[in-house]
Amino acid sequence: MAIWGKILGSTAGLMIGGPLGALIGGLAGHAYDRLKTTHSTGDQEILERQGTFATAVIVLSAKMAKSDGRVTRDEINAFKKVFQITPEDVQNIGRIFNQARVDSQGFEPYARQVANLFRNNPAVLEELLGGLFHIAQADGVSHPKEIDFLRDCAQIFGFNEATFERMRVTHMGSAMEDPYEILGVSPEMSDDAIRRAWRKLVREHHPDTLTAQGMPDDFIKIATEKIATINAAYDIVAKQRGIN
Repeated sequence: MAIWGKILGSTAGLMIGGPLGALIGGLAGHAYDRLKTTHSTGDQEILERQGTFATAVIVLSAKMAKSDGRVTRDEINAFKKVFQITPEDVQNIGRIFNQARVDSQGFEPYARQVANLFRNNPAVLEELLGGLFHIAQADGVSHPKEIDFLRDCAQIFGFNEATFERMRVTHMGSAMEDPYEILGVSPEMSDDAIRRAWRKLVREHHPDTLTAQGMPDDFIKIATEKIATINAAYDIVAKQRGIN
């Protein structure tokens, strides 16, 4: 079963506590107690992490879409496309999306909850932000308030301004606007240092690594696109510098 079905059914979604669990419904605590007897500790942790990640995507997407004062059909369609929503899950996910959109609470508590859960796995948080970048530019316009929202999320997730700018260029820059920035390196660095930085990014953002850290399989498309962008940037830099 896809993670969306788990969130909206009786497994991971109902095990989520905190602000995200409260937004979904008041069953979180009861369901967690009930499910503790039917899932091993390891399974519980995996389900909680995957469910929290996916729920945070829905909630933060809704909050960001609202940040420029309106939610467009393009943004909703982008969400369904980027996160591979199945037809049977659209209606229920839409309910969570709309609940988050009208919720009077700011986005910060939700961002802090997912940041705390993945504090030791920053690449997972970066993939979550990557999905939000996709939605922000879905209508062809990157509204300044959406960029501010993404920057604030990045800060809560523990990323500095340089890392945020690397992510912005990776997801929103024109075709290979700055391959060095995508790799998080500078032209002054040695070939070996650039090669090491590239390999580190590939390792951290490999789908298998991210899945092991709690990113649901449904989000592999984002990770695969990120790896392709990283490799393309390295190919350009390597060609320019004559790196074999």
